[in-house]
Amino acid sequence: MEAHEEFEQKSHANMSGKAAIQLLQLFDQHNIDVFVDGGWGVDALLGEQTRPHNDLDIALQHKDVPKLRELLEAYGYKDVPRDDTRDCNFVMSDARGHEVDFHSYTFDAHGKITFGVEYPLDALTGSGSILGYPVRCISVEWMVKFHSGYELDADDYHDVSLLCQRFGIALPDEYARFRQE
Repeated sequence: MEAHEEFEQKSHANMSGKAAIQLLQLFDQHNIDVFVDGGWGVDALLGEQTRPHNDLDIALQHKDVPKLRELLEAYGYKDVPRDDTRDCNFVMSDARGHEVDFHSYTFDAHGKITFGVEYPLDALTGSGSILGYPVRCISVEWMVKFHSGYELDADDYHDVSLLCQRFGIALPDEYARFRQE
């Protein structure tokens, strides 16, 4: 059996909780620290899946990118060409449509970003779970802040409104239009 055949055999374009956990366990087994971001990061903070997810967004130190890239390639993942691809932000997908969206960063000795996606150090302090599996993720406050400053959609509103309601955070003003629709 090839390495990638150990993963869930069901063919679909969504990243199920089971598939996300399998990937996170693989990363843990190879000592690659990641923080779950994006939709799965929101649901990890909430402790339950609240909507389908197309991918697994991860934040990791840029020094770990080559190791993780090599590991995923062994499981059949390949780069997905996109207009916004950069060394610190790219997507890999397997034949079943499971996508991993990489967001890498490098901090200096003082906690200042020197390369990559500009995660504040205190954004990498969240914890949650996916189907009961404990994960590190973006903190609640930063997850809400990161869901702003771009063209928002219904998934953004869904995610942010649930986080704000659960954790007692004021819904950002830019989401007001969704409450009126």
